[in-house]
Amino acid sequence: MTLGQYLTSKSFFKRLALALVIVIAIVFAVLQYLSFATDHGNEITVPDLRKLTEEQVGSKLDELNLEYVLLDTVDYNADFPKYSVVKQDPLPGAKVKDGRKIYIKVNSNGFGDVTVPDLIEKTLRQAEPTLKALGFEIGKKTYKPYLGKDMVLEMSSGGKKLKAGDKLKKSSVIDLVLGDGKVAFEEEVDSTQNENGTQTETENAE
Repeated sequence: MTLGQYLTSKSFFKRLALALVIVIAIVFAVLQYLSFATDHGNEITVPDLRKLTEEQVGSKLDELNLEYVLLDTVDYNADFPKYSVVKQDPLPGAKVKDGRKIYIKVNSNGFGDVTVPDLIEKTLRQAEPTLKALGFEIGKKTYKPYLGKDMVLEMSSGGKKLKAGDKLKKSSVIDLVLGDGKVAFEEEVDSTQNENGTQTETENAE
């Protein structure tokens, strides 16, 4: 039998079909193994753990056969309860395998202390961003006669006068007393008036 006759014979096609069946079976078996090895199709949706306490997180993840790892405590965030989860990784809605660890960060129990900077005789333009960068809030601004306009003369919080180095809770409100910049003008006017008055008196005396 020639090669051409063999390639067109029933025997060749039977063997070719058998080979294809074997290849398909092997591919199917490999895919099944990979699916089993990666737990494909049995993924778990990560729940939203934000605002939950550590105890609540543990209970919730136990039900899903997941674990958690507490990474750190973050600066106090007033939008979240004390000691509750602020951040998590993976994020809510992510698909993970059975037994996966969820990393969390929890809220602290309150604002920490911040040192009041030395801003006396600094301009409002300098003082305001400095205070905000430290986490303070700017409260009432009052003015009193002083040569430098918008220059910080006093700082206070809750009615208590502050000095550089004092400690305040982050997010505290700081009131400012500022210069109105009118002293020089008033002194100049008074000086002119005095000069005019003296001249008048001298002329009358003559």
